[in-house]
Amino acid sequence: MFTRFRSRQGLGVVTDVAVAAFVVGMLGLMILLPGDEAGPYHVMFLALAIAYAYRSWPLVPTITATVVIAALSGWLMVSHASKGWVATAELAEIPLLPLVLLVMVWHVRRRRATVEEMERMTARQLEAVDRERDFFRDASHALRTPVTIARGHLELMAAGELDDDLRSDLSVAMVQLDRMSSLSQRLLALARLDSGRGLRPQPTDLGELVHEVAGNWSDGSGREWRIDSEPTGTIMADPEWVAMILDALLENAVHFTPADGVITVRCRRSGNRCTVTVADSGPGIEPADLPQVFERFWHRKPPYGPMGTGLGLPMARSAAIAHGGTLSVRNGPDGGAEFEMVLPADGRPSV
Repeated sequence: MFTRFRSRQGLGVVTDVAVAAFVVGMLGLMILLPGDEAGPYHVMFLALAIAYAYRSWPLVPTITATVVIAALSGWLMVSHASKGWVATAELAEIPLLPLVLLVMVWHVRRRRATVEEMERMTARQLEAVDRERDFFRDASHALRTPVTIARGHLELMAAGELDDDLRSDLSVAMVQLDRMSSLSQRLLALARLDSGRGLRPQPTDLGELVHEVAGNWSDGSGREWRIDSEPTGTIMADPEWVAMILDALLENAVHFTPADGVITVRCRRSGNRCTVTVADSGPGIEPADLPQVFERFWHRKPPYGPMGTGLGLPMARSAAIAHGGTLSVRNGPDGGAEFEMVLPADGRPSV
């Protein structure tokens, strides 16, 4: 790093010397070519503008150098005009070109300040993402051990002789521990995705995987299931993560679909895109809530299931994006929610 710094410093000095020598040369040509001063004068300021684009000097030295160069060149042009070698009308260029140069300097500095502010904002956002990922990872690990210990003790208590009220209380505690366990697992999964190390793509038959996962959920769910999964052939994807996406979508559908409702699962392949749709016949999603569905820790109270962690759908969307795909939601024509996942069939991001 120090070597690169010295190299940049050396290049800057060479540039400064070259610019100074060029300015002196142009001033010399203005002296040697009375009557033709306009050419060297224009070229000199043009060279200064080009040099400033690559070598931005501090503001005060830049203004000082511009004023000195303008004064010297202006003095030469006024002197030659007094001898009749330069037309008086050309003297209007004496302040014009320095002003144009200073305006360009102002524009470059303003643009650089904007770029630096954007870089600082980007750095702060990246730091925030890193902190969030570290929090998810640390929190998931911190939760896992006490939840496991507490669950083990409750299971030992449940195996003994208990009255109905105490057994009911233990059941409630077990359900909450299950929620905490699910929360820790999804926090860890999100941390893995955010770090970019979560996926292990391999040839996967998406149509078969969709049919298998949907079939597992349909058994004993008490809903009417319509599974229409066409053959898709193999695609490059992580089957474990795709199954987790499907689990999150189907769990959401079950929790928002009444016992006599219908859940529809479709899988199609069209060219280099595979589309999986999960639709339910539940109450749908309020239009104002649609933009928040995939926000972390945001959730609605399911009318036909337990309260979730607020991480299932955000995790599903992150996993779909990590595959180069998309996950979106809308209200279907019959009022229920309709989630659509699109994955690239060729292993490249979909358009």
